[in-house]
Amino acid sequence: MDNRRAFLKKSGLLIAASTVSFPQLLFARPEKKLGVALVGLGYYSRDLLAPALQLTEHCELRGIVTGTPDKIPVWQAKYGIVDKNVYNYENMHEIAENDDIDVVYIVLPNALHKKYTIIAANAGKHVWCEKPMAPTVKDCEEMIAACKKNKVQLTIGYRMQHEPVTQKIISMAGTKPYGMIQKLKAEAGFYNSGGDGTHWKLHKELAGGAMFDMGVYPLNAVRYTTQMEPLSVSARIENSRPELFKADETTFFDLEFPGGILANCKTSFAENMNHLKVDCQSGWYELKPFQSYSGVAGKTSDGQIVSPFRGNQQARQMDDDALAIKQGKAPLVPGEEGLKDIRIVEAIFESSNKGSKRILL
Repeated sequence: MDNRRAFLKKSGLLIAASTVSFPQLLFARPEKKLGVALVGLGYYSRDLLAPALQLTEHCELRGIVTGTPDKIPVWQAKYGIVDKNVYNYENMHEIAENDDIDVVYIVLPNALHKKYTIIAANAGKHVWCEKPMAPTVKDCEEMIAACKKNKVQLTIGYRMQHEPVTQKIISMAGTKPYGMIQKLKAEAGFYNSGGDGTHWKLHKELAGGAMFDMGVYPLNAVRYTTQMEPLSVSARIENSRPELFKADETTFFDLEFPGGILANCKTSFAENMNHLKVDCQSGWYELKPFQSYSGVAGKTSDGQIVSPFRGNQQARQMDDDALAIKQGKAPLVPGEEGLKDIRIVEAIFESSNKGSKRILL
């Protein structure tokens, strides 16, 4: 015992040892990870979120909700998901009794976001919901209200706001390295062949279309790049394949911000685009691509190169959101942020339908 006390005294641990047992001192318990259940096992869950959850430090994949029984054994074999953590859309409410699950991540067609967000919130689970938040402002408001009522966090899956290069661009709105922003250009889209015409992204009633799917990227980008809310919007929609696309195929929208800042934005299912450029009083900076899964990169007018973040974007997003829950802090992208975008999206469609500018503020 004397030898042990001498060691503790020499190492400065005598006081700690008087109140903490020696085994506890040497072997601190690892921090508990939050359990995540993915709702919807399509491409984004299968190819991006589930693999990313193998890389996270603060959360892990523990459950699934699916309407396709054939997928269950595949996911269980790959990720070790136990039977009691497997649900379908009819019994998902029973997740309330499952302490393994802390967070429900909604990865479904846009028109279903509200329904399953509210089911998850009423079950007492925190909610991560993929972008866009929902088809209408009313839906967004009901989602926010349900989560507040049940005292759970609601976070929207805008992964770019968690991405380090994008965060640098956001900070430049305050540091103004090239002076005041004067105008912006933001475009995001890809060529969507439409397949056999049955995919939900082609149909308006499921909140499909280019604006909801890809258009929220440039919309959110010009908002976070300026750190302002737009005053007005003018928009128009073009559809070169109306027999296939029952929702918008290409949408142009111009936003006016305070101080006369103009943002020209475009989204499309007819061409590949991925570009954000910011023109300022004494220079410019751009990201190309600005929302790619494989990395965001860019350059500035004075020759600086913006090197891409090489980590996993989805893992970083989910770890940030898990930490917010653990620490009892507001999430980086709360439901209110998703609501702001959808309020503008509604105005974009109204402007296009009426052929006139819509005042936002």
